[in-house]
Amino acid sequence: MPYSPDEIDRRILVALQRNGRISNIELAREIGLTPTPCLRRVRQLEEAGLIDEYVALLNPVKMGFTTTVFVRVWLDAQDEDTVSHFVKVIQASPEVVECHLMAGDCDFLLRVLVKSLEAYRHFQSEYLARIKGVRSLKTDIPMQKVKLSWKLPL
Repeated sequence: MPYSPDEIDRRILVALQRNGRISNIELAREIGLTPTPCLRRVRQLEEAGLIDEYVALLNPVKMGFTTTVFVRVWLDAQDEDTVSHFVKVIQASPEVVECHLMAGDCDFLLRVLVKSLEAYRHFQSEYLARIKGVRSLKTDIPMQKVKLSWKLPL
């Protein structure tokens, strides 16, 4: 049975999405609990799987990854072996930061981070296009990032 967060749980989740490094004492103060029940609730949220993990979000541009591209991928077939092989190869690729199996026109949609268009051209021709079962690739290059968020609308 799925865990159903109450209003206090939601406030905890909103605060943790804003600052995953907040101390339990600060979190408890912010949401109006004492530290012990606050920590107990956070642990329950973790155990229920509502909190997957805590991470540091790095600035890709400052790390040299100035180019984001979206790649639509069409496979030769949609059978389990072809799809599984593609997924396994993509999961091993650090350049691919998102991969979605799609319903609709293409089979997969990838978000790729690289240091330049030249680096992407090399990645596409030497890696993506050579994956067994890939029939076609179409690359879309965004002109401006308008919004990017990992925060859920609680």
